[in-house]
Amino acid sequence: MMLDNPASKYRPFVAVDLPDRQWPSRRIEQPPIWTSVDLRDGNQSLIDPMDQERKQRFFDLLVRIGFKEIEVGFPSASQTDFDFVRSLIEGNRIPDDVTIQVLTQARDHLIDRTFESLKGAKNAIVHVYNATDPVFRRVVFNVTKEECIGIAVDATTRIRQRMAEAPETHWTFQYSPELFTTSEMDFAKEVVEAVMEAYGATAEKPMIVNLPATVEAASPNNYADQVEWFCRHVKNRDALIVSVHPHNDRGTGVAAAELTLMAGADRVEGTLFGNGERTGNVDIVTLAMNMYTQGVHPGLDFSNITPIMREVEYCNQLPVHPRHPYVGDLVFTAFSGSHQDAIKKGMAERRANPDAVWEVPYLPIDPLDVGRSYEAVIRVNSQSGKGGVSYLLEQEHGIELPRRLSIEFSQVVQEVADRTGKEITSQMIYQAFADEYLAQTTPFGLVSHRLSSEADSPRVSLEATIEEHGERRSIRGEGNGPLAAYIKALAAAGHDVEIIDYHEHSRGQGADAEAIAYVEVRIDGKAVFGVGTDESITSASMKAVMSAINRHVSTQAPAANVTAESLEVAK
Repeated sequence: MMLDNPASKYRPFVAVDLPDRQWPSRRIEQPPIWTSVDLRDGNQSLIDPMDQERKQRFFDLLVRIGFKEIEVGFPSASQTDFDFVRSLIEGNRIPDDVTIQVLTQARDHLIDRTFESLKGAKNAIVHVYNATDPVFRRVVFNVTKEECIGIAVDATTRIRQRMAEAPETHWTFQYSPELFTTSEMDFAKEVVEAVMEAYGATAEKPMIVNLPATVEAASPNNYADQVEWFCRHVKNRDALIVSVHPHNDRGTGVAAAELTLMAGADRVEGTLFGNGERTGNVDIVTLAMNMYTQGVHPGLDFSNITPIMREVEYCNQLPVHPRHPYVGDLVFTAFSGSHQDAIKKGMAERRANPDAVWEVPYLPIDPLDVGRSYEAVIRVNSQSGKGGVSYLLEQEHGIELPRRLSIEFSQVVQEVADRTGKEITSQMIYQAFADEYLAQTTPFGLVSHRLSSEADSPRVSLEATIEEHGERRSIRGEGNGPLAAYIKALAAAGHDVEIIDYHEHSRGQGADAEAIAYVEVRIDGKAVFGVGTDESITSASMKAVMSAINRHVSTQAPAANVTAESLEVAK
């Protein structure tokens, strides 16, 4: 039960004495050094930690996005992490311009194990930490301040020695006074300066000092005060790369990161979409896109955000919230009529002045910049309408629409209802769906296909016959899977199609079951949905692509063949 007087149990944070703080008047004018900790801090927070395959997929994704520093694990604490680090190095999976980072505790045998995992790496950051917080010193480890400093210095000395033994690797040293934000500032500075001296940090050979909000225990302005105070008072500031590692226990991790950057931090450690211990790490996607909306390119590429989100969901086995900033399925959707009207007027103004600064009501960013379409934004009716359409399709027809397709299709239903003057029934909904998506078989269609592959190879070769305006032609392609091969074959035939999102499921049971596939593709810069059904999921996915192409070139009104007369005939 909540206390009437919480002050009897909880102490407010002690503010930093910094009356002449400068950070409130500063702006973020360039991106920080970004360091993803998804594969370590994020992974250790998962109910089911990532296996080797998911870790590799996540690493490759981070590289594609543009991360140059990636914390890949805690190899001295986990054989899985150790093996993953070795597979990256031995498999030559790390680009030359990417530095991997590993974490270790301040113990000699763990440090030695860490360096064993890094043998042969081109570029590596060795990250060591020990807790400096007074509660941890007293309750958890039972050490004095002097003993705490000794642990940090001894570990640093050992790491420096091991780095010298492997000059073929370009090494960077990182030290974290864990729980920095709840440590005494004078003591945190003292520990860091002792570590700097033991390592021999200079302006020519800087080390990273990471100042973590291991548990977010104060308002973000206090974190900024702490970082500015530290940067002002620490000796040889030019020998340090000052990093922050915000968590989100108070729900202000992004604000804390932004304010600490204003306060002098050079580097941010975080995760995609904020996964991490307890309430998570700071969300790098939100942080980066916040910069983007202020005219500062973050140096990370989120141009096609939906596939990134789906890949992260697969690797983490956790959903991204539909209201998540910039990426959630609903964040560019207006359900309110007044909002919808304002957005429509703003988009009309935008079309008249396409080169002007972005000023569309209720939309802080152009959805196209992150690979999302306008249609769902400006044509959505009430939430209940969308939900009702999806519910009837799923419950009565076994069709489980992806969220954005549900939004789009609800508008098709609304237009059909307006045209027919009929009540929106289950029959109307299904006929409208079939007409709009499943019946889109001209002018382009799939006639047949044949797949082949070699043993132990993910590559698939495809030969297909398609129909174009009544003429048949053969196409060929190769890719990592049937659909990828089909897309390559279509591209060679002059159909430039990019897969944005893909869903599939079985419809029906037993011998009568059929596969249904939903694709969202980009054609000529426009996002288009297509749907296909077949006994074979491969054929269904290919038909879905052709459905999307046909919808793209169609000039018909939505579900044009569904009329009041056709509904009467169908009874």
